Amino acid sequence: MVGYHSPTFNLLLCFHFISVLCSPPSPTHLCSPNQSAALFQFKTHFSINQTASKDCEYSYPKAKTTSWKKGTDCCLWDGVSCDNITGEVISLDLSCSCLSGTFPSNTTFFLLSSLQRLDLSFNDFRKSKISSNFGRFPSLTHLNLFYSWFSGPVPHEISYLSNLVSLHLSDRPITDLIGFQAPGPILKLEKSAVNGIVRNLTKVREIYLDGIDMSSIDPNSFVNLSYSLASLSLCRCHLRGKLPDNIFKLPNIEYLSLDENSKLTGQFPKSNWSSPLVILSASMTSLSGELPESFGDLKSLAGLALFSSNFSGSIPRSLGNLTQLEFLFLSYNYFSGKIPSSLTNLAKLGLLSLRWNQLEGSLPETPNAFPNLGFLDLSNNLLSGTTPSWLYTIPLVLLDLGNNQFIGHISEFQNRLLSLNMLVLKNNSFRGPIPSSISKLVNLSFLDLSSNKLNGTISSDMFSELHSLQHLDLSSNTLSLSSNNSVTYVLQGSKNLSVLDFSNNRIRGRLSKFPWKDIEFLNLRSNFIEGICNAKFIEILDLSHNDFSGVIPQCIGSFSQSLSSLNLKMNKLHGAIPSTFAKGCALKNLNLNSNHLEGPLKPSITNCKDLQVLDVGNNMMNDSFPHWIEALSELQVLVLRSNKFHGPITAPTSPQSLLKLRIVDLSCNNFFGPLPTGYIKDFKGMINILDDGKGVRYMGERNYSYDYSVAIAVKGFEIELMKILTIFTSIDLSSNNFEGQIPRDIGELSSLRGLNLSHNNLVGHIPSSLRNMTRLEWLDLSSNQLSGQIPTGLLDLTFLSSFNVSYNQLVGPIPKGKQFNTFENGSYHENEGLCGVPLSRGCNNNVLGQPPPAPWMNSQEDDGSKLEFGWKAVAIGYGFGFIFGAAIGCARLRSGKPKWLVTLFEARRRRR
Repeated sequence: MVGYHSPTFNLLLCFHFISVLCSPPSPTHLCSPNQSAALFQFKTHFSINQTASKDCEYSYPKAKTTSWKKGTDCCLWDGVSCDNITGEVISLDLSCSCLSGTFPSNTTFFLLSSLQRLDLSFNDFRKSKISSNFGRFPSLTHLNLFYSWFSGPVPHEISYLSNLVSLHLSDRPITDLIGFQAPGPILKLEKSAVNGIVRNLTKVREIYLDGIDMSSIDPNSFVNLSYSLASLSLCRCHLRGKLPDNIFKLPNIEYLSLDENSKLTGQFPKSNWSSPLVILSASMTSLSGELPESFGDLKSLAGLALFSSNFSGSIPRSLGNLTQLEFLFLSYNYFSGKIPSSLTNLAKLGLLSLRWNQLEGSLPETPNAFPNLGFLDLSNNLLSGTTPSWLYTIPLVLLDLGNNQFIGHISEFQNRLLSLNMLVLKNNSFRGPIPSSISKLVNLSFLDLSSNKLNGTISSDMFSELHSLQHLDLSSNTLSLSSNNSVTYVLQGSKNLSVLDFSNNRIRGRLSKFPWKDIEFLNLRSNFIEGICNAKFIEILDLSHNDFSGVIPQCIGSFSQSLSSLNLKMNKLHGAIPSTFAKGCALKNLNLNSNHLEGPLKPSITNCKDLQVLDVGNNMMNDSFPHWIEALSELQVLVLRSNKFHGPITAPTSPQSLLKLRIVDLSCNNFFGPLPTGYIKDFKGMINILDDGKGVRYMGERNYSYDYSVAIAVKGFEIELMKILTIFTSIDLSSNNFEGQIPRDIGELSSLRGLNLSHNNLVGHIPSSLRNMTRLEWLDLSSNQLSGQIPTGLLDLTFLSSFNVSYNQLVGPIPKGKQFNTFENGSYHENEGLCGVPLSRGCNNNVLGQPPPAPWMNSQEDDGSKLEFGWKAVAIGYGFGFIFGAAIGCARLRSGKPKWLVTLFEARRRRR
């Protein structure tokens, strides 16, 4: 039998059979000349190419046919076995033989009529069709074409092989260089072939059909499978419909795998279920319902994998009766209730994964539980209480209790856990110090204790012996370093670190020379750290919300070729931005918001061709509009707010530039002249953004689960978005000296969520084209010199939750109905010609004259009133609209001095 690697849980499932062969062939019987010639001609169809067998699983690739020489006994050729008496070829094993070429449909190979075993696995037959002549081997008992790059329909003549004991036609998914599934040869089984296999192969014990397209096959076609069948694998076959439960009751079935058939439905038998099953895997299907107690009758079961399906209800206590069980995967389902204490009796259980369910309650306190457990993943449930003592004594290699509700102290780890390689306790409510025994876990490579209530000091020797440590996350606790220690000193023994996150703690000190040659992610935000440099190979550097002062060192530019994200916001940095960003700069995110930076933006930033986020808001930068940003074709977020940028924004020098820009904040500067219509017309990233069906997504580095952030103004508040939705769009040109009319072209930005043109010198009417901005959630045109009426077409903006046209010269009736019925007086203040609800001034023929000019607010004393509407909006209950209520996580608000910090919304989204 051929071994099988399950593509879903990477466990080697081996069945070992021993065959006793007859005595060696007699030297008096040579291979017949006809069969020798047939084999030699077959050899000539193929070239030898090592890459053809590069994925061979069972042995090193070997070009077996190179030993085939004319004039020699073919029974002695590599891969060939003959009958002792007749000399006819009865077995041909060319697996992993580096054969490359098209498999001929009428080759002399099919003249080997006595063939009993044929193995052509792990070669490259270049998408050849499987010839119908494969059905011409009446004595064949074993046929293996696994991973040989055949394609097209499987001929129904395969079912003529009535003596088959083992049929292996599986193909595996092909992955490209970055791990995504790539197009490969596709085999397809039609109804006639399946019916023939079921009807004629009455002796078969093994059927492997993984990766073959059976989308047209009714699962009921397998109802009458041979009772002799011991192994059946139908992974990735595109099966759909209800699976008959008799498949689970085949009297000799030992191995059954149905993985990755997402449209396959059905339930397990609730009674009278006893079988010799050893391995049952039905992961990534649509099988559903509760697991019946009848599972406890499968006394031979050694492995059960049912993850990423639709099972629900309680985990049956009867699973504790499966004394042979070695692995149990029930992750990514809807199981609820407590973990049954009976599971702790499973003495042979080595792997247990129940992650991403709805399990609750405390862990069983059974003494001597799980004596041989090496892998335990209970993350992303609702488990609570303190952790039991057995958890710190069993010989675990991996322990993940993250994203639960555990409390109490983390106990000291005992000597049996010296093999622990991965420890994840994040997002719980553990308190107290980090246990000192962590320092003895010398094989630890991954440690995540983030988002708990841990406190105390990190001693200088806690990590000194952890030379294998690669990932360390202690963020969002209240930890500090022992006196006179720095981060680099405490971790100088862990020189293989690639990910380090100490953010949101109470760490003090300076960053000295980095001892980590492979550091890729460094997040020290929200501490009290000073100093920066020596991070030449880092990919993500987040030192935001610290006490860094002085100038940004020129060394930043020297490692920008590896750096993809640099976040230095909310520090005390001053001086100019370095001009050392060299060609090949890899930056995607540059966030320098809220420092004391001066001078112009440097054009060397254009060397960062992949830059997506540029945020230099809330500094003291003095420059004209940087037209050179047109070279940044990937730019999506541009924030220049609250600086000293000045002058007109002239037409773009390059047509069709900044096509991906979707968040623009130029507010609170000294720009003047007409609105930048030339750029606005090119903002294709704000037009017709459609839902691609992939759910909520954020900008960031997915390899490190790191999200970009940005500070912008929304509905009168400056907000730090801790995550940037890929569908979020806004334009803020407020508090400048722009003049002229609002261009009609702005109405083409149909996916715009927010528009703020307030506190400028704009004149003319409100364009009726704004009615086309159907996703708009806030619109602020206040403090301008706009005239005319409010277009009734704005009633079409059904998402609009914040509207302000105060301090203008508008006249006529306020539109009635829909969301306009929710806006208060403040939305229309100081427009003497306006009338109607909510104003106390009713509409009649005498109130539609020209109103007096609105008072212009440009004194320092009036600065506070500019945000008055925003605070009133919150006070009267204005919502933040769909885009915030549905998807954006926490946000930080600042409004002048003192700074206000308000949590708007925090959603923990369960990902399946």
